[in-house]
Amino acid sequence: MSSSNKRFLVLALALAGLLGLGYFAYTSFRGAGGPTLPAMPGGSAAKSDTAPPAQALPVETARVRAAALALDASAVGSLRSNESVVMRPETAGRIASINFQDGVAVGKGSLLLVLDAATQAAELDQARANLGLARSNFQRTADLFEKKFISQQALDNAQAALKVQEAALALAQARFDKMRLLAPFSGIVGIRNISVGDYVKEGQELINIEDINTLKIDFRLPEAYLAQLKPGQRLEVSSDALPGEVFTAVLDAINPLVEAGGRAISLRAHLPNREGRLRPGMFVRVRLIFEQRNQVLLIPEQAVVPDSKAPYVYRVIDGRAKRTPIRTGLRRDAQVEVVEGLSAGDEVVTAGQIKLRDEAAVRVVGDGSAGTPPPATAAATAGPGK
Repeated sequence: MSSSNKRFLVLALALAGLLGLGYFAYTSFRGAGGPTLPAMPGGSAAKSDTAPPAQALPVETARVRAAALALDASAVGSLRSNESVVMRPETAGRIASINFQDGVAVGKGSLLLVLDAATQAAELDQARANLGLARSNFQRTADLFEKKFISQQALDNAQAALKVQEAALALAQARFDKMRLLAPFSGIVGIRNISVGDYVKEGQELINIEDINTLKIDFRLPEAYLAQLKPGQRLEVSSDALPGEVFTAVLDAINPLVEAGGRAISLRAHLPNREGRLRPGMFVRVRLIFEQRNQVLLIPEQAVVPDSKAPYVYRVIDGRAKRTPIRTGLRRDAQVEVVEGLSAGDEVVTAGQIKLRDEAAVRVVGDGSAGTPPPATAAATAGPGK
């Protein structure tokens, strides 16, 4: 036997001896109560007689609260003056005087502007003189008629001439008055773009006057609200220009015509504005309140789990989640009205419902107020036909 074959035989025998020693040591360790290898899937390892206890699932909760609920509708409107006019001359002429200051209040009948009326004043004087002459002629004619010196026709002619001159005087007076522009109502004048000496044409815009002691609010609502609208209803009005302030207005008129394009109803309300804080042209938010309810049960919207049969929530009772069907009502500001199924003070799950099952053990995390707004009057948008 060659030397190489002898070395191979020796190595083989040594390896076999090592394997035998390893097997002997393993079987001895098992017999002495050593740890067993984990059972492989499908193996014959012994199973535990009792299952480990179920772990409580972490959830967030909120309390069912009772609050006031307003059935309302909201819209965006624009403010208009109670009365508004742009003063225009009825005849052309040159401005002789301006009798107002920009942006100041004026009373009804105040003289605002005078046009050069020299021609009209002369015509008025002439008409007055002609009228005086006609009256004298009529008086003499009447005296002669009483004495039977003239006929009835002469008296009638004198009387007709008197009436003609009276009409001529009224016409001259009207032409003269048109050279003076008077305020048609009390209000605030705008900013003028004219000066004394300017020549203005007939119908040219001179100055605007706005009555803002009371403002009109024009807005629109969908036609579905028609049955709930009636004059005299109160509105809450707010403006971005005056944040945090709410004004009260009253609905005045409902347009009998529904706009075919937008299926909307045009409405108008009035708003007292004696302090003048609001101005025409401003955009405002309008909230029309139809009904006020008290002690309405509200829960956060995220607590409601939709279902094909009926929505439900999970109530937390003694550390377990109880599936509870509910009937919901109005929704507003992430809050849902609960008509049936819950009571004030019940604790409902607002986060973590996906993993829950009925009677599952739960552990509340947080302070139990998730999704609960601060105490305030909740408002809900009234649906069609409510």
